[in-house]
Amino acid sequence: MTDMVIRALDESDAQLFDAHPDPLNARAAHQRTTHRPHWKRVALRDGAVVARGAWWGGPDDEEPVNLNWFDVAEGEVEAGAELLRSAPWQVELEINLPSDWREHPALAAAAETRFAAARAADYELLVERLLYRWTPERGLPERPGRLVFGPEPDDAVFFDALRRIHAATLDAHALKAIAAGGLDQAARQEMEFFHWCPSPREWWQLARTPEGELAGIHIPAHNPSGPTIGFIGVLPEHRGRGYAYDLLAECTHFLVEQGAQVVTGATDRGNFPMAANFTKAGYPVVRERINFHPVARTASGAR
Repeated sequence: MTDMVIRALDESDAQLFDAHPDPLNARAAHQRTTHRPHWKRVALRDGAVVARGAWWGGPDDEEPVNLNWFDVAEGEVEAGAELLRSAPWQVELEINLPSDWREHPALAAAAETRFAAARAADYELLVERLLYRWTPERGLPERPGRLVFGPEPDDAVFFDALRRIHAATLDAHALKAIAAGGLDQAARQEMEFFHWCPSPREWWQLARTPEGELAGIHIPAHNPSGPTIGFIGVLPEHRGRGYAYDLLAECTHFLVEQGAQVVTGATDRGNFPMAANFTKAGYPVVRERINFHPVARTASGAR
């Protein structure tokens, strides 16, 4: 096998990124995503692209926040692994897949090639996620009318609610943050993400019972790709009453009232209650996302 060359791209040769098959239809998943040419890298063998990666960040980010487009040719697992190892950014890897990829051998094989490259580069599986997309023909979900919604300008109120919600969470990213730095870190990371989103802070809402008890929060948001369900959370003492659906329905209505024609959402594959709520609210699964994260290595390279 001939030697491999790994290159960063720029505006002059960005077309090289497109010189590779797209069996998982990643391009469709990124129709509303802007990738900077100089955050793209390719692995070449005999001048042909055998692996490629596009790192992504918001318009004001100086460094990428994740790698959300990663392709590896069949038989080129090591090329894909080296593309990851040699990158100047060691961030979370998102592998976006068609919703039915497990049902088709060719798609499953293409996905496994990417997984194998990630594992070879010392990335570990973090979580499998379901991606949803609401459109107007689905109809707006019915508002149950059981909770009272309103804004709250004090960040400390949301921070405290997030700590309480994450004390009994199923979310893999929150659990990772808790393991690293406790409930404060998990709540802080959520707050930082919501502030990073370009949508107004005034959109964040508390949900209270008619008696005035705080039952949960919902955060309608815009990420750089469009309107999205930023966060749905029910306080532990109010769970078991189906309030997550109430929050999701209200969040959807709120975004549509702000002009949204499409609303996206996501939940961990193992979060069966939230997945059921998305289905009930008229959100079909449109893709799946497999999240890997890099494992820290010592200076000697040992795990």
